Amino acid sequence: MSATYLDVPFREKDQAKALGARWDPAARKWYVPQGKDLAPFSAWLAAADGSENNKVTSPILPGSVQTAPVAGGLVVAGVESVALSATASRQSLSQLLAGVAHAVAQAFSTGVWITAEVVQVQMRNGHVYLELSERTPEGVVLASARGMIWSSTAQRILPVFEAATGGGLAPGMKLLIRARPVFKPQYGFSLEIDAIDPDYTLGELEARKREIRSRLMQEGIFAANKALPLPWDYTCVLVVAPQGAAGLGDFQAEANRLEQFALCRFIYVHSRFQGEGAAGEIRRALENALEQHKAGLDAVVIIRGGGAAGDLAWLNDYELARTVCTLPYPVLTGIGHERDSTVLDEVANLRFDTPSKVIAGIEQVIRSRTQQAQASFEQIAALAGRTLKLARDTVESRLAAVRSGAGVQLAQAREITSDTFHALRLQAGRTVQNARQETRSLLTEVRHNATLTHSVAQREVPALFSEINAEAQSAITLARTLTQTRLQAVQDRARLDVRHGRALIDTCFGQVVQSSRQGVENARAVSTALFREIAGQGPEKTLGRGFAVVRSGDGRPVTSVGQVHEGNTLSIQLHDGRVAVHALKADPLPDKAES
Repeated sequence: MSATYLDVPFREKDQAKALGARWDPAARKWYVPQGKDLAPFSAWLAAADGSENNKVTSPILPGSVQTAPVAGGLVVAGVESVALSATASRQSLSQLLAGVAHAVAQAFSTGVWITAEVVQVQMRNGHVYLELSERTPEGVVLASARGMIWSSTAQRILPVFEAATGGGLAPGMKLLIRARPVFKPQYGFSLEIDAIDPDYTLGELEARKREIRSRLMQEGIFAANKALPLPWDYTCVLVVAPQGAAGLGDFQAEANRLEQFALCRFIYVHSRFQGEGAAGEIRRALENALEQHKAGLDAVVIIRGGGAAGDLAWLNDYELARTVCTLPYPVLTGIGHERDSTVLDEVANLRFDTPSKVIAGIEQVIRSRTQQAQASFEQIAALAGRTLKLARDTVESRLAAVRSGAGVQLAQAREITSDTFHALRLQAGRTVQNARQETRSLLTEVRHNATLTHSVAQREVPALFSEINAEAQSAITLARTLTQTRLQAVQDRARLDVRHGRALIDTCFGQVVQSSRQGVENARAVSTALFREIAGQGPEKTLGRGFAVVRSGDGRPVTSVGQVHEGNTLSIQLHDGRVAVHALKADPLPDKAES
């Protein structure tokens, strides 16, 4: 099969070469080598004889179908053109991708304005390489592509973008870009960006803030933190800030001085304030800190230094703003500079322009409370002095009155005490005398009663002792009689039980002996019968009932057909002799299962 020549204009030679065409110097024509698919070359096909009627040189419109006979076959050209020629069987990957590159270049000769979200940004040798994507509100990726800004273009468009937005390109940022799709066989598909609209990015950031603000208002919590009363004084403050940030350093310069004099204690929690997932990290750090230090806390401070609008945009997060709204402590913010504003500033209880102004506001409240305390102390001291002087005068006058009254009362008490003591002494003498008389009377009566009791006891005790001895002798005699009677009854019962036991043993022994003898006789009879039956089962008796014993030539018993072969000599033993036979054919009996 010969090569197929093409009619390729000079301006299209590079394109034909990229698809795999080769140049023939002798014929001064481009041709398709043998075995390659002709479909990618349908626009330049020409007949092998060079006839003008067999060339397909006009462009093929999408959806059209054109046919042309080529080298003995028929080529159908179109968007899905298929070469039916026997030579069009396969093509290389580079040829296929080159056709795709040509199609993309023809379809997109200029850039197209598109919206996309930045996933990753890299810079090498002045060129900017981007990973772009489009996602649903739920985060599902709908499309993704690589984008690039060549160095010369980046020097022209990036300064304008940074001046308008306050920062450079960063992951998570949404852009309106003008890009031209490019497909290269070696590197695949990408977008060459030559313009960025900064107004769209700023509008997108503001739209996100409006959406968050609207959701919080619908939930009725947008002004919840603002409704909390500010602390009357600051004694313990929770501070959330990026680690090592310049704004945090400005804050701590004044906060450390307040802590040095034990005026206020500051608890610091650090987190990232920009980048993917920064808002969630801030929220988790804040919640963990509140769980550990909620006792005695007066307020929460959220601060960071100034930055680009894109950097601060990470703080415009619904979940973070909702957390700030629902905190039970007033929130003070100092984020960025005076021109910067985030949703956190809008929902916080009190907003300051910078971290330095936050600590200045706290210090001002502490100073104000200190001045009020100093003035109150001076008022209390003056009032206490006046009260003390008045109390001293009152005490001295009352002390003089007390001393005068105490002398009079003491004299009266001495007279009353003397009279009372004399009366008590007389009363005590009479009481002691009466007690002595009553004691003597009681002692005489006790002695008389004891004498009477002793006389009665001397008369009655011997008679009672004799009565006790008589009853004891009677009880002992009765016990001896009962013991002898019961002992005799026990002995008689024991003798009777012994006689019954001996009679029962003799009866059982006779029965056992009789049973043993009967068993021996029965066993002897059964054994004799079995012996006689075994003796009657010998081989002669079996042969006499019509059975025979088959033996081989060497005298061994034959028990199966498998032991007999055709022509073997066998010996059959009957009850009255032996018969020699020759085996003709072994014919085994059928199995019981088959019969």
